[in-house]
Amino acid sequence: MRADVLLPEPSRPGGPAGPPLDQRPPAGRSNPLGEYLRARRELVTPEVAGISVIGVRRVPGLRREEVAMLAGISADYYLRLEKGRDRNPSVQVLDSLARVLRLDDDHRAHLLGLGGDDPTHRRPRQGATEVPDSVRKLLDSIDQPAFIEDRHFDVIASNEWARALSTGFDVGGNQLLALFEDPSEQAMYPDWTSVTECLVGSLRQVIGNDGDRRFEELITALAGNPRFRELWARHEVQGQSSGTVRIVHPLVGPLTLNRDRLEVSGTDGLALVVHHADAGSVDAERLRALLP
Repeated sequence: MRADVLLPEPSRPGGPAGPPLDQRPPAGRSNPLGEYLRARRELVTPEVAGISVIGVRRVPGLRREEVAMLAGISADYYLRLEKGRDRNPSVQVLDSLARVLRLDDDHRAHLLGLGGDDPTHRRPRQGATEVPDSVRKLLDSIDQPAFIEDRHFDVIASNEWARALSTGFDVGGNQLLALFEDPSEQAMYPDWTSVTECLVGSLRQVIGNDGDRRFEELITALAGNPRFRELWARHEVQGQSSGTVRIVHPLVGPLTLNRDRLEVSGTDGLALVVHHADAGSVDAERLRALLP
């Protein structure tokens, strides 16, 4: 798409396109779309975007008008998006912004979610919030560390192997709070830096434009943690996937475990998370030593 071809913008009867400009979002409303756009444009350098740099630039990354030009929308319309005065851009506009901001698939999906329906008109979430009895029986039958987490990373249920592996998997705990606020938990993860990046990126993805009071409580509780503030300000998005995690357990020593997360069908965001060692490995022997 050529930058000089403007995409259509929403119109107002008897007035200019879109709502009037204002430097503030509507009172009492957050502005996740605008915050995300601003954070991501600050990560794209003019050189990467193909813009010649002349003189000293006072802002990191791209200017608002540069993003608008490259995306094929007016500078005024982009300003309204970033300031929270227009919250429902078309998919075409969002795709153009994703291209300019060099977003990968996960970040593009996140952007589309932020630009979706007005959060004041969201539909109630569907699905059970309780662990089904059959899943509890499955959990107890697994002879590897396993637990059930909800969309807030609260631990809803866990087996004895999981509780022996980490107090962060105790029922009623929250993995975010444990990882950022408990020094003993932090000491267990030699890759703590990358683990925190993954978890906060997953938090960003699951919240999207659909936060709730529990998410607000967690973010408020973590706001005083410098590492969390740093990661939260990046607006990075990362989906959870299967992989390996390194843990140094105070009793059995270093472990390299596979981590798999399986969604529980028919529930509101519940997932079964299993940590398991390769069969016949030293890690498997050490894992078995967790319980008599």
